[in-house]
Formats: sequence, C-alpha cells, structure tokens
Amino acid sequence: MRKADRRPIAGPSGRASRPAAFAVRQAPWRGRHGAILRFGNWTAPCVIGRDGMTSRKREGDGATPIGDLPVLFGYLRPDRNALFPGSRIYRPIRGDLGWCDAPAHPRYNRPVALPFAASHERMSRDDRQYDLCLVLGWNYHPRTRNRGSAIFLHLRSEDGGGTAGCIALAPATMRRLLLCRPLGRVVRITR
Repeated sequence: MRKADRRPIAGPSGRASRPAAFAVRQAPWRGRHGAILRFGNWTAPCVIGRDGMTSRKREGDGATPIGDLPVLFGYLRPDRNALFPGSRIYRPIRGDLGWCDAPAHPRYNRPVALPFAASHERMSRDDRQYDLCLVLGWNYHPRTRNRGSAIFLHLRSEDGGGTAGCIALAPATMRRLLLCRPLGRVVRITR
C-alpha cells in the first residue's frame, strides 16, 4: 500500500480518525471504467462508473465520486444469501424495496417502498448485481439536490461494463471483502 493510502482520514472535527480501510484507484490500462480495489496486502480488479471518476459528481453523470465514503449499511437478497457467508447482518432486499433517485423528492437518495411514483431504482434485480449491496455514504447526510444518489458497492455485471457511478466487484472479491467486516469502514476513492 502506498504511503498516501495510509494517511489518516479527517473526521468532522478536522482531526484524523483512522486510516482508510479500502482504497479504489482508477487503472488507466483497464479503460475508462477499470479500477483496482486495495485492502491491506491484496488487490483486486473492480469496475467504476462508465464515465470514470469525478470530483464534481452530478445525478445521472455516470461517474464515480472521488472522496472518502463510509460503508453505512448493506442489503442482500435473502433467497441468494448462501453465496455470501456471514452476511446475515445485512438488511433483506424484498420485492417492494426501491431507492429514490429523483433530486426534487423529499426521499431523494433514500430507500423507499414500492410502488413509488417518483424516479427510483428497484433493489430486487434479475441481473443479480444487488444480490449483495453495500450503501456508501455519498450525499447521504446531509443530502444536496442533484449531487448523486444510490452510490453502492455491489456485484459487477456479467459483461463487466461500467456502472452508473457505483463500484462493482466480482462475487469472489465481494466474499473476500465481507471477511474484512466492511460496515463502518471507509472506501477512499482516488484517481
């Protein structure tokens, strides 16, 4: 791990709190949406936004936000729980769970019950990308309109293509990450 990746993270008071747990860095040789996840002594490929990374995240821009994002909580599909040992602590994804991505709505960047009239994502997906999904603390508290929503750490698509702004991992990498107890840790996203 590079020295820069071990720098303490400044908390709300401006004082250092703890070192970054997970580092995500763009890998230019892997194309615009290729990246590397580093934790301790191991690294693994991951996928970021289809339009790379940005320090000026906007709703719908297809880019992954640069910054220190805490892992707030997680969701999983209970019918597929066996794929992720030790994941019982995560909230279940039911058929009526959605995530609001409508910037003008009071529930923007929050889970919602479906049916839901405003723009939203369905969390129970057929493509398996949200079988296990960790919610990252981007624009979560406080929220700002149009600053981006639903920034998750989830499973990558079968084609390995770029995400809408999330970080996506192979199932084997996600299983290994779960062993590190990611809740409460920080994902440091840098170029």
